[in-house]
Amino acid sequence: MLKVLFINPSKWGRGITPIWIASHSGLLKASDYQIQYFDSTFYKKWGFNEHKYNTDNQQYKPTDYEKKIKYNDSNIFANLQKQVDEFLPDIIFSSAISSHIHGEGEYVNIQYYDELVSKINTTALKIAGGLQPTAKPRLVVTQLKNIDIFIRGESEFVLKNICDKYRKGQSYKNLDGLLFKDKISDSIIINNKQPIISNLSSIGKYDYSLFESQIFLRSYNGKIIKAVDYELSRGCVYACDYCVETIIQDYYGFDDITKKGVIKNAKSYLRNKEASQIFNEIKELNDNYEIELFRCQDTNFLTIDKKVLIELSELISSSNLNIKLYIETRPEGISEGSVKLLKKLNVDGVGMGIETSSENFREDNLNRFADQKRIINAFKILKKNNIKRTAYNIIGLPNEDEESIMNTIKFNSLLNPDNITVAFYSPYIGTAQEKKAKSLNYFSNYEKDVDGQLRSLNTTGLLSLDTLNFYKKYFNYFVKNGFDKINDFKDKFFHDA
Repeated sequence: MLKVLFINPSKWGRGITPIWIASHSGLLKASDYQIQYFDSTFYKKWGFNEHKYNTDNQQYKPTDYEKKIKYNDSNIFANLQKQVDEFLPDIIFSSAISSHIHGEGEYVNIQYYDELVSKINTTALKIAGGLQPTAKPRLVVTQLKNIDIFIRGESEFVLKNICDKYRKGQSYKNLDGLLFKDKISDSIIINNKQPIISNLSSIGKYDYSLFESQIFLRSYNGKIIKAVDYELSRGCVYACDYCVETIIQDYYGFDDITKKGVIKNAKSYLRNKEASQIFNEIKELNDNYEIELFRCQDTNFLTIDKKVLIELSELISSSNLNIKLYIETRPEGISEGSVKLLKKLNVDGVGMGIETSSENFREDNLNRFADQKRIINAFKILKKNNIKRTAYNIIGLPNEDEESIMNTIKFNSLLNPDNITVAFYSPYIGTAQEKKAKSLNYFSNYEKDVDGQLRSLNTTGLLSLDTLNFYKKYFNYFVKNGFDKINDFKDKFFHDA
């Protein structure tokens, strides 16, 4: 029986259930492939305590999360080698595209995978997918030299096809979607693109059984609950210049954009599971693992086929399941009517991108068209209906100055969200903003360790790195308390820095 080892190389140090693991595992297990899983999340010497970092800057409400987690003090490379020696995988796989692409280490994990396997002795075929090879294939092949094969675009069926060929002793190198460096000719081979997965239900049931129990624990509004990352759909109709979604849109040919930043032929790009499958997966996760919170990673929840959402709402409301959903959407989709549907779906929280307060900056620099009044109104409607609201913000964008950040803080004060997240601008290769930032010499040609929640790599922009770190630390404080103490905080922060 062919054996496949999945590696989650996360350095976040807190519970995340990568959706690609569940989707790929479910599909391969259905074909009787043997799967094992290696998770780096809780290795102390490998990762970073993202939970503590973002609790200290008031992005998360305080909990005793760290006390409930058993961290691993042992050598991650020795443990991975031990599992490889005992399991003897034919294929090792990591990093893939799903809806889970919005800032929890998904972009950079392929680099950490390359680092992990660089020190492992194995004859297994090392494969990786994800955003980076999809965006810049030739660049990534030259940078990540410990990976044998890359899969561009969606990889579930491509990986299965590789496994099928491998099991039969046939060559897989002509399969669509592959990228690799030919060892004989020393040339980079980029195969034809594979079709987009038009029906997510064709993947089959997603498999969450690989995850250890403590990975389900998560802080949520000051409590520790059991949660999973989940997807009902893939795709977004919008083409914001900074967003990694545009990498996938470009790969599949959805690069014709209206003046308002909307992709044409969007219906072919938006795909979802069937309502019955969604409900059955949710019910099974609740029954088997006591999952209470479903952190829906769908890029824009309210653009999912309305018939599917209505059918799902009927199934959920008649089931009496003790569950709640956290979703992400755009302010344009929030109305009294849509909120009624969200309530019936047991939606407890909604995250929406503010990014920066200046409407002109969003439109001129980010290709993001979101009317200020509609943003304010959306936050009001959600509050009136007792749905928690999270505002997403970005600092350190190309051409952004300190006044712009302060105005964004003031706008958040006006919105008065229940939760606020602040991300450093990240130069995701292949996006329009990355190309712009590179032309301004903000970043190098290929940046390592890109992670908007943990660090900024900007060293030559309008704002110093220390200034960006200052606003990351005190953004939430200033939203709640104003700027009266800003000079005192600056004196201490920059003195300590």
